[in-house]
Amino acid sequence: MNKFNAIATTVDGIRFDSLKEARRWGQLRLLEKGGKIRNLRRQVRIDLEGKNGPLRTRTGRQMRLTVDFVYEDQRLNWAEVYEDSKGAITRDYEVRRAVAQAMGIEVIET
Repeated sequence: MNKFNAIATTVDGIRFDSLKEARRWGQLRLLEKGGKIRNLRRQVRIDLEGKNGPLRTRTGRQMRLTVDFVYEDQRLNWAEVYEDSKGAITRDYEVRRAVAQAMGIEVIET
């Protein structure tokens, strides 16, 4: 268990941080097989940028937001969808999501 009481789960040989994330992966795989979504990817990094360039941590590393899933959705004319399975939303996540939104990337939470 992690600090948010999520239970790591393995599905199809893939380790997920939580049962919720693993279940959503299964749902998305079915949608992909049915042709409703395509180009399903998991654990996609988004490098965070401000108006003056890359945002950096105190140690100088590039700040990023890693979302659980990215895919193209037929119902949205194959627009790219960024999705994160969240049980507990942390302050750090809220800030990173807000920066991503300012960059034009909307993250949905499931």
